[in-house]
Amino acid sequence: MMSTIADANRILDELVMMLDKAYWEANSVNAKDAIYDCSSTISKELLELSKLSIQDHDLLYEPISYEFKSMTNRLPIFRKNLDEYIVRNATLESLDGLISSTIQLITQETAAPS
Repeated sequence: MMSTIADANRILDELVMMLDKAYWEANSVNAKDAIYDCSSTISKELLELSKLSIQDHDLLYEPISYEFKSMTNRLPIFRKNLDEYIVRNATLESLDGLISSTIQLITQETAAPS
């Protein structure tokens, strides 16, 4: 199923909020750096989405920024390292699901039939 801009806004907003929580739960500088890098990239994409008209929110979502598109390769690696970054199980599970949804958002464009 293809996601709309409204879907992308919701997923990315939830992910940024959860990454903020994870940042404060992280117990190492390396974990905080990785979380901050991911969060700032997603925040930039959200900023670009906020520039769109509310009337466009029912259109199919396509990643806007190149930096966000490049997360196709980085998010799976980040996801594999979540156990090292985050101690609390509830945060870990929430992030895992949101990262999965975000990967689907980024890759749906290439998976769509021509």
